[in-house]
Amino acid sequence: MKDQVVVITGSSSGIGLAAVRAFERRGARVAHCSRSGAHGGARCDVRDESSVNEFARAVLRDYGPPSVLVNNAGIALWGSAATMPLAEWNDVIATNLTGMFLVTRAFLPALLEAGRGTIVNVASLAGRNGVVNGSAYSASKHGVLGFSRSLMMEVRKQGVRVIAICPGSVDTPIFEKEQPPFSVNRSRIMAPDDVAEAIVSAVSLPDHAMVSELDIRPTNP
Repeated sequence: MKDQVVVITGSSSGIGLAAVRAFERRGARVAHCSRSGAHGGARCDVRDESSVNEFARAVLRDYGPPSVLVNNAGIALWGSAATMPLAEWNDVIATNLTGMFLVTRAFLPALLEAGRGTIVNVASLAGRNGVVNGSAYSASKHGVLGFSRSLMMEVRKQGVRVIAICPGSVDTPIFEKEQPPFSVNRSRIMAPDDVAEAIVSAVSLPDHAMVSELDIRPTNP
């Protein structure tokens, strides 16, 4: 990864911050962003088209086309379908799914022009299964998988790989900000570093090979 350009969204904490550090340890030049701009990253709201396009223009100007794009920005808001406010539903879909589309669209032309590169979309095992009181989150992550599968078929023959990463429970600040509708032993679930290392391993395959989807679970939750 030495001197390769890596772009990561949602880098203020959790998997995103762990991925920034994992790629930097391997010598990559990492451009990253979050709503807060924490840890030296740029400020970017992936829900906002103009914010995304401004971030992409700055990265392409200052770093050049990325070798790796990690779409990690995401939120989780829990609640029953009968009572969830529309604003919360829209916020989850806009952040987790539409934001991923906007960021991908902003960087994809540069990857296609280069004829190589890897897009990593962070989904979830909730993208394969339903979650009680998690309809918005689960729907958004099902959408991430559908988007990733379709995009992979669109761009694979042009040298761009698309990987969907589906983690199980990960000890991130989500468990502090929002109480999930299931019990979690935070001492036994995965750490953000576990997922970050899996992402690095997946993108480190030779260019002619691709893991299209990768499920990651705690060994003994």
